[in-house]
Amino acid sequence: MNEHEMKLISDFALKQSGIVLNESKAYLIESRLGSIAEKHRFNSIAALARGLATASMDLQRDVIDALTTNETFFFRDKTPFNLFEEVILPTLISTRPPGSRIRIWCAATSTGQEPYSLAMLVLKHKHLLAGRSVDILATDISASALERAREGLYSQFEVQRGLPVQMLMEHFVQEGSNWRISRQVRDMVRFSELNLMTPFPQVGVQDVVYCRNVLIYFNNESKRKVLDGLAAVTKPDGYLVLGAAETMIGHTEKFMRADGQRGLYQPAPRESALRLRA
Repeated sequence: MNEHEMKLISDFALKQSGIVLNESKAYLIESRLGSIAEKHRFNSIAALARGLATASMDLQRDVIDALTTNETFFFRDKTPFNLFEEVILPTLISTRPPGSRIRIWCAATSTGQEPYSLAMLVLKHKHLLAGRSVDILATDISASALERAREGLYSQFEVQRGLPVQMLMEHFVQEGSNWRISRQVRDMVRFSELNLMTPFPQVGVQDVVYCRNVLIYFNNESKRKVLDGLAAVTKPDGYLVLGAAETMIGHTEKFMRADGQRGLYQPAPRESALRLRA
């Protein structure tokens, strides 16, 4: 694969998904696209790269799926889930009337550990809901990751990464060397394929949006596009949760830090056009 073919693939990835691939990612591209080239009957990755201009939808999806990083685990980084228990959920319960629906969107769900972690926390605090229901929407660009998420079957290694033992015992059933999350938890989450680089009005207005460890793969223009889109679907008193290494600064003025909490944001008052404070 020469420099021109590398550029064909990186330009395709950027246009289709917002993912930035530079020369340092050449090994990753070659290691991940070999099987895709074989599946679609290209004799090399270079031939696949040249064929992307007229690629079928199936090929486009397979290439993006292969290039997507699906690293995740239960209760990853802890702080976003502590914020959900200690700040987000109590505040929403106090501001949403009994009988209302609290809507949560996990915008890059990968194989499902994040929305399932939130669902388990909702069940932990269900006695406080007082008739309020919770709807969790989980989306991702990767069809294969979503297939795994819907199945809810995880290896011993995956359930040992961040999942408290008591939650494993309460919400999982062992199947051979794997663990399947309970039907009760699975039924709380709706999974759907979605590309953040395209308009997403179908998501509807959300009380909480988790979009963590996604923006780090985007360039500045794509970050602004995604953040502005998230602002459009987050309720004025709702919340956005980003990853620990992600920031709003320099990308959008449509969100502001919430209560000084790192990684937690709320829509900025539209009429005042406030600039985000560091």
